[in-house]
Amino acid sequence: MVYAAPWMLACALGGFVVLLAFGRRLGEPVAGWVATAAIAAAFVVAVVTWIGLLGHNNREITETLFGWLPIGSYQVKVALLIDPLSVTMCLFVTGVSALIHLYSVAYMHKERDFTKFFVYLNFFVFSMLLLVLADNLLVTFVGWEGVGVCSYWLVAFYFDRDSAASAGKKAFIYNRVGDVGMLVAMFVLFTHLHTLTYLGIATGAATLTGTQVTLVVIALLFAAAGKSAQIPLFNWLPDAMEGPTPVSALIHAATMVTAGVYLLCRMSHLLVLTSSGRATIAVVGAATAFVAATIATSQSDIKRVLAFSTVSQIGFMVLAVGSGAYAAAIFLMVAHAFFKGLLFLGAGSVIHGLDGEQELSRMGGLRTVMAWTFATFLVGWLAIAGVPPFSGFFSKGDVLKGAWAYSKPLWAIGLVAALLTAYYMTRLFVLAFTGDPRFVRAAGGRRALAPPHESPWVMRLPLVVLAVCAAVAGALGPALDRFLSPVFASTHLAPLSSASDDTLIAIDGVVAVAGLAIAWWLWRGRVERPALTPRFLANVWYWDDAYDAVLGRPAARAARASAEMVDPLVIDGAVLGVAAVARRGARQLRGLQNGYVRSYALLFAVGTALLVAYLLARTF
Repeated sequence: MVYAAPWMLACALGGFVVLLAFGRRLGEPVAGWVATAAIAAAFVVAVVTWIGLLGHNNREITETLFGWLPIGSYQVKVALLIDPLSVTMCLFVTGVSALIHLYSVAYMHKERDFTKFFVYLNFFVFSMLLLVLADNLLVTFVGWEGVGVCSYWLVAFYFDRDSAASAGKKAFIYNRVGDVGMLVAMFVLFTHLHTLTYLGIATGAATLTGTQVTLVVIALLFAAAGKSAQIPLFNWLPDAMEGPTPVSALIHAATMVTAGVYLLCRMSHLLVLTSSGRATIAVVGAATAFVAATIATSQSDIKRVLAFSTVSQIGFMVLAVGSGAYAAAIFLMVAHAFFKGLLFLGAGSVIHGLDGEQELSRMGGLRTVMAWTFATFLVGWLAIAGVPPFSGFFSKGDVLKGAWAYSKPLWAIGLVAALLTAYYMTRLFVLAFTGDPRFVRAAGGRRALAPPHESPWVMRLPLVVLAVCAAVAGALGPALDRFLSPVFASTHLAPLSSASDDTLIAIDGVVAVAGLAIAWWLWRGRVERPALTPRFLANVWYWDDAYDAVLGRPAARAARASAEMVDPLVIDGAVLGVAAVARRGARQLRGLQNGYVRSYALLFAVGTALLVAYLLARTF
């Protein structure tokens, strides 16, 4: 059963091919059901593979599909690495993605490009599965680029809107910048180890020098920062909200943004060899978790709050990786897939019920008219806030315990970020679901919204399933830790005493409840509090403005100068100069061909005389 893993790829790719060939003929809703069935089948195969792995003595199985690139005596193979880490990734990627596909059948109803949307979704899942199942960095890079191009298509799905087209390009460019790190890491590793397989890298890691290991780890961190939206490359993720809401759930919960964290965890045998590299990872993760959490406190768009929340939660995972708590990073990744997928789909249900409205100031009172959405969103809110006994309390607690063992200052930053998480998610919940309805009257010159309505069962069912998972997934922690432990290199962190462990657990619970209570007290019955939503935070710490001032405008000025000076004077001047010289030379030579026979005869005689003179001179 372990060797069924290639069928996961076949299911997702098969759905893509069928829809690409026959999607227009199938139309709505059949195309959506075909896409959903393909990913649901991939999930079934993932479960079968997991069961087979549990009963297999060898927990690291490589299955070669075919040879690919010969490089001298070495050949890169398209092969799958079936181990606890890849199987864990496949389980939640396919499971959550299948629910998102099902949800999308109703959410994308009557969309002009309904079939195309599901073509993109199936290929996206295929690319993510290839990324996590690959046994070497080069095949992983193929999946890495696949999710990158799919994110461009999906974020820019409404490409007739300038904002969506711009957001798609921004996501694509930021990810390509991060790809430089991935390529540098591969070049260095292949140069010194002559292999790109994960098992080969783990075996040969000890032969690398400290400088080489640190270079590779920092390069991988840069790649992860692009894909998983970490400082300094996190700016693309909030703009990705321009895509349909199921896209936000797919990218932000189960697939693309987790790829960077997965890659760092997969390379744990390198990370343990460089203390400076791990410290850099931990600092970047803690800083991102804090910065993104502060920004989320001041956003007015429901999806942008969740987007910055994703950036912050991924920061927690990166902090766990830098701390050496790899299993905790994956535990939070799994729990995050459940509660963040739930929150995004819940937000989509709200937007669907309010006819496209996304501003929190235009919501309120939805608990009475959208009971299913309210109840499931309530679970997601409590889970991400870290309130016991929901999954976020246990998964985030494991991350903070790892940070405590690694660095007390980073633990403190993470704790503040956790407090802010409970605060901004409570603010969102209060503004959207409690208080008086604000969708029944026009405000600020805007039209009054139609009365909201609950979503159809096709959208409600994924919400219920994800709510159950978000509520109980905390119980997975110990089992997941044992399951994953053989995959990761040991960081030799000192175990916490029972008293310390209990104290940290208590602190986590108190912080979560405190953040919830503060936000409830501040925002209950209030819509606007300018002092709590400063322009600095609402404008994302002016991060985009800084990039625009430092990179964008100078580049635009340089391009303008090139267009006005370099192009006409240097490039065009060189081309036109060659043409002028040729034209002038032709004009001079043209005088030799005047059409008079006597002139030609004279030139012939002179030439003959010169030739004879030359030959006579050589004779004597």
